[in-house]
Amino acid sequence: MTGTSAGCLLLRLAAVLLTAYLGVAVGKNHGTKTYIVQMAKSEMPASFSHHLNWYASLVESSRSYGTNGEQQRIIYSYEHAFNGFAVRLSEEEAEQLEAYSGVVNILPETAYHLHTTRSPVFLGIESVSGTSVVSPAIAEYDVIVGVLDTGIWPESLSFSDRGMAPVPVRWKGACETGRGFNRSNCNRKIVGARIFYRGYEAAVGAIDEKAEFKSPRDQDGHGTHTAATVAGAPVDGANLFGYATGTARGMAPSARIASYKVCWTGGCFSSDILAAVDQAVADGVDVLSISLGGGVSSYYRDSLSIASFGAMERGVFVACSAGNGGPDPISLTNVSPWIATVGASTMDRDFPATVRLGNGVHLTGVSLYKGQRNLSPQRQYSLVYMGANHTSPDPRSLCLEGTLDPRVVAGKIVVCDRGINPRVQKGQVVKQAGGVGMILTNTAANGEELVADSHLLPALAVGETAGKAIKHYTLTSSHATATLTFEGTKVGIRPSPVIAAFSSRGPNFLTLEILKPDMVAPGVNILAAWSGNASPSSLTVDLRRVSFNILSGTSMSCPHVGGIAALIKTRHPDWSPAAIKSALMTTAYVHDNSLQVLKDASTAGPSTPYDHGAGHIHPLKALDPGLIYDITPDDYLEFLCTQKLTPTQLKVFTKSSNRPCNHSLASAADLNYPSISVVIPDGDGSTMTVRRTVTNVGPPNSKYHVKVSPPKGAEVVVEPINLQFSRRYQKLSYTVSFRTKAAQASPEFGALIWRDETHSVRSSIAMTWLPQS
Repeated sequence: MTGTSAGCLLLRLAAVLLTAYLGVAVGKNHGTKTYIVQMAKSEMPASFSHHLNWYASLVESSRSYGTNGEQQRIIYSYEHAFNGFAVRLSEEEAEQLEAYSGVVNILPETAYHLHTTRSPVFLGIESVSGTSVVSPAIAEYDVIVGVLDTGIWPESLSFSDRGMAPVPVRWKGACETGRGFNRSNCNRKIVGARIFYRGYEAAVGAIDEKAEFKSPRDQDGHGTHTAATVAGAPVDGANLFGYATGTARGMAPSARIASYKVCWTGGCFSSDILAAVDQAVADGVDVLSISLGGGVSSYYRDSLSIASFGAMERGVFVACSAGNGGPDPISLTNVSPWIATVGASTMDRDFPATVRLGNGVHLTGVSLYKGQRNLSPQRQYSLVYMGANHTSPDPRSLCLEGTLDPRVVAGKIVVCDRGINPRVQKGQVVKQAGGVGMILTNTAANGEELVADSHLLPALAVGETAGKAIKHYTLTSSHATATLTFEGTKVGIRPSPVIAAFSSRGPNFLTLEILKPDMVAPGVNILAAWSGNASPSSLTVDLRRVSFNILSGTSMSCPHVGGIAALIKTRHPDWSPAAIKSALMTTAYVHDNSLQVLKDASTAGPSTPYDHGAGHIHPLKALDPGLIYDITPDDYLEFLCTQKLTPTQLKVFTKSSNRPCNHSLASAADLNYPSISVVIPDGDGSTMTVRRTVTNVGPPNSKYHVKVSPPKGAEVVVEPINLQFSRRYQKLSYTVSFRTKAAQASPEFGALIWRDETHSVRSSIAMTWLPQS
């Protein structure tokens, strides 16, 4: 037997053995749950012919007395971005397995959550006339973006492959079929479509294939929306009920899309997400856009963090949503430094609607309502608010299901407070109770942020200040009245962009020295393709169907960055993921179109780098950043060494027991990150120095001069103050020394900018003082 034949036979035997363990024992998993087991393949005993045999043997050895094989089935094997497997185990068996040689880490299954036009023009990559300002030569380079989400609706015009060249021969992906999805649904635009459900079924139960597509077809709409935002083909006349009419197109319209369906009706599970990242890397994606997030406890206990590290090692850029936990501080997800963490901001487009109160006061809100039940602007309707006052919440004021009395609200406009149940659902509750309209008012948690919705009855949303005025009028007038009018689409809104109130905020509590989020991008009222199976409101009672929908969330901002990363990859195919992220961060801007510091929608005051990171992305400048801060996988490992990980915990990332810490970084602040965050003792005269290295990616002979805006209470000295480059890709280093002049009780912020004749390379600065013990 030849060596090749023997190898093939061993692989077939391993596949047969794995197949015996694959599948999910639905209904037979009492006392067990899914665990992700990370393995050091280098430690596989010589007695095993293949790592799958080794995994199966370990699982068999850990079996508790009285259990059977049905409870021990391996549901995934990982081998590209991550080495290991996912398996059903009891808690006792997991503890036993953890003690075996070669087992690096055991992670319990985790549920992740979805973080849920005009943006090409707003971002400057398309002219107002609709022509691309990016060179056609750039679009000829094939870049493939993997989207982990709820699947894809292939019939959308956004996924037309008209005029596209054949799929790159390097692509190894597949077009998986199932109910409602055939091989013909893939094309030169949708080059791959896969599903991952074993972890979901192990935790929740079998997917009801009559009620849900157990295929890449998108039941929800979220995945279609994000995929179209990344790389949708241009579609003229796109709109939602006449709102936002124009040409809808993705950030990288010539890029390919590979859809990885990891989310189902009951959620998204870490073992499936990990399997999708692992497969996407093997398939050959260049960029991953992941609008998902879970809890953050540590770098080495977060399966998405670990998988993204493996993807980064293989040259894949990973963009993840920051989360919708704002405006609360320390609400970020996906904070690992090798991930591009994206917050959300507004654009200069809005959908205004007006409340005209019976006392003559006019207040402005937003709405996407389009229906037959428009209220007459010449008539005043009775207005009612079910709360006792505007400071003490009442379940009825939230318009929760079953809380409104039809005898009180029938024929009236109802004021509802935002919170707990979905915004559009509140309007449905009002409609069911006989109300003729709704005013949705923000509370302190949302401030002045306005998010438009496609309501099922005449309804609009107003900010906190207007909401207080409306509720005060309603509660103090014996005959309160109002009417609502809807004004369509307006552009040129000032100020814009504004940081969305819902966008999750820093600091990064795992490592204060890594400033997060990294950047913000459009994430409010984004128009993109939609599933033909879902209503625009996502309510089951809503029978409307649309080709495009308008959504808000960091789920929408993440694919903007994923798409722009794909554009940068076309211009600079040899750049590392860190170089691409550096280009996005150092060219970002922090002033709005009224030339003021980006505002925070939750406070209407200036935002800080804990809200906006490096700032708002500027795609055209990112294509030519001048200088970049590059980071290698070894650099990230040295960063992890500063986090006091044990050798076993470090092995989660090194995948080997032989990689020691070189201690090349004095602290985490020395990682060659595009932003700078330092933590120093609380005392006058305290000092700290960090080092950075920049690579010249601009003209061969370039001279840069530094300008510093120091944080309050600090003196900042940069050495040298000039960088003279003589060739392209030359690297030069500099130091930044921070000295405390007057310690501050809260973090303070500043900036460091390197400028030549054409480039401005900006780094946000954060400075935090540790209290003296």
